[in-house]
This record gives sequence, structure tokens and C-alpha cells, in this order.
Amino acid sequence: MSSSSSKTAFRGVAAGLLASLSIAAGYFPIAFSFGLAALQAGLSPTTAILTSVVVYAGASQFILITLLGAGAGALTAVPTIILMNTRHLFYGPALQARLSAGESSGASATHHRLPSALLAWGLTDEVFATALGRFAHIPPAIRETWYLGLQLGAYAAWVGGTILGVSLSHSFQNPPVFVEAALSFILPGLFFALLLESGLGRSWRTVAAAGVFTTLCLIWLPGYQALVLGMLAGALFNAIRHA
Repeated sequence: MSSSSSKTAFRGVAAGLLASLSIAAGYFPIAFSFGLAALQAGLSPTTAILTSVVVYAGASQFILITLLGAGAGALTAVPTIILMNTRHLFYGPALQARLSAGESSGASATHHRLPSALLAWGLTDEVFATALGRFAHIPPAIRETWYLGLQLGAYAAWVGGTILGVSLSHSFQNPPVFVEAALSFILPGLFFALLLESGLGRSWRTVAAAGVFTTLCLIWLPGYQALVLGMLAGALFNAIRHA
């Protein structure tokens, strides 16, 4: 890689790290509470940290330790977590199209194309919302490295928060109720703010349709199943609207 290409890549990663600060501000306290909850559920400190390092699945990690704490085996817990995260199958293609949007053939040839696996490993709800809202303002030449930096910052905050939660667990045996309530609200509050930033108003009908359908499904189904069906309903509604 030439000196010019290295500088461009570094500039992209640095800009992505800066953009990740808003995500990190939400991830860190949630990951901190996960570290506490994992130890309370009976996981060892090493296992709790490795869960964030390897699984890195946000709210799904809380479901995982709840299932394990209730005595559920791997045959129950693993498929449940996989089903909860099937929404990423929709995120990937949407981001892939935006990553290369606006590139000419010459531009594509002048900067390094990162492997898809590297671009997929850190995909989360908040990373997706932030990237989707900002890609249009990121030059195509640094779009991939910017996205890599965005992922790195979010991942570091999640793993760092878990490590701190595990390390300070002895000081937070019985946190006040208002602290627990605030921690549980941070992640959905952050995601909603990112959705507003990405232009939620332009697609409010689709969001409303998905929300109503998801709410109805919650009457009969677990939350993770209602979420998947709500996403499918929203996608179908949007396709019918623009047919």
C-alpha cells in the first residue's frame, strides 16, 4: 500500500472512530451492566468478558445469560440468540449497496477493498443506523475505512464496559432501582436518537406499520420473534407502497 493510500486509510479510520463516540457513550454503561449481570447469573469473570469479545450481540447477551441462568442448555440458548439476530441479514445488503454508492470505476481501483467478513463482524443496530445516516456525507474513497473505524470504536466501548463491570462488580452488588432503570433505557434511547438522525420522518409510515405489527405479535409471541416478524411486515408494507 502506498504512502498516500495509507494516509487515506488512516484518515478514514480516525473519522470513523470519532463518529463512534455517540455509540460508545451508550454502549459503555450497558456493557458495564452486562458485566454485573453476567456474574450475578453465575458466569465466571473470564466467561463474561469472552461473551462480549466473541458474541458481541448487545441485548442478546442479556437473553443468553438469562437462559443459561435458568438452566437452559446450548441447544436452547444458541438457536434463540441466532433467531434474535436474523435482522442482520437485512442490514448487510443495505450497507453493502451504500458502501460502493457514488464510486466510479477509477475510484474503486485506487483504494483498497476490505474483505466483506471484516466489514460484517462489527455490525450492530446502532452501527447500522449511524452508517446509513452518514454514508452520503462520507467520500467514497474512505467510506470503508470510516465504517471500520466506526465498528472499532463501538466494539472497544462494549468490551471495555464489560471488563470494567466485571472488575468493579464487588462495588455494585445492590445498585439503586433508578440506576438499573436508567441503564436499561440507555440503549433503546440511543438507537431511537440515531434513527431520528438518519431521517426517520421520511419513512414514518413504514416504521409505524412495523411497530403496530410488532406490538400485536407481542400479545402471543416472545419479543425476539415479534421483532423479526415486525421487520418482515415493515419490509412488505414498504414494498407494497412503492410497487
